[in-house]
Amino acid sequence: MEMTVQLTIDCSDPQRMVTFWAEALGYVPEPAPAGHATWRAYWASMGVPEEELPPGAGDIPESIIDPSGRGPRVWFQQVPEPKTAKNRWHFDLKVGGGRDVLLEVRRQRVDTTVARLAKAGATVVRIKDEPESGFYAAALQDPEGNEFDVV
Repeated sequence: MEMTVQLTIDCSDPQRMVTFWAEALGYVPEPAPAGHATWRAYWASMGVPEEELPPGAGDIPESIIDPSGRGPRVWFQQVPEPKTAKNRWHFDLKVGGGRDVLLEVRRQRVDTTVARLAKAGATVVRIKDEPESGFYAAALQDPEGNEFDVV
């Protein structure tokens, strides 16, 4: 049996999340299926009632895909309630290259990625610098407060 994986993230502003996470993951906004100008038009063609779609839903991409086809599709589902607690999962963006790479090189790679993502809307929560154990990482939050790490 074949299976695909989609990660669904509840959020208040799908477009903002699409923009941020496409940048963070190296993904691209997912275009509407062939023959449809928007996802809303696609959903309407499938019979999804208009009252089930929030205002603006599907007018712009609400999902991102890995252009190489390796990673899962990520869908940002608009919900009315805000995030209220710590994530029970998070992304680890592994940019350092692992323990076989010199700590100073890993530190520079992490810092470069953190700077890029902060410019895109992330908030740096803390830097985890443990030279005695050879560990360097950063804890961040995306524009809606979801935690993730850059390692």
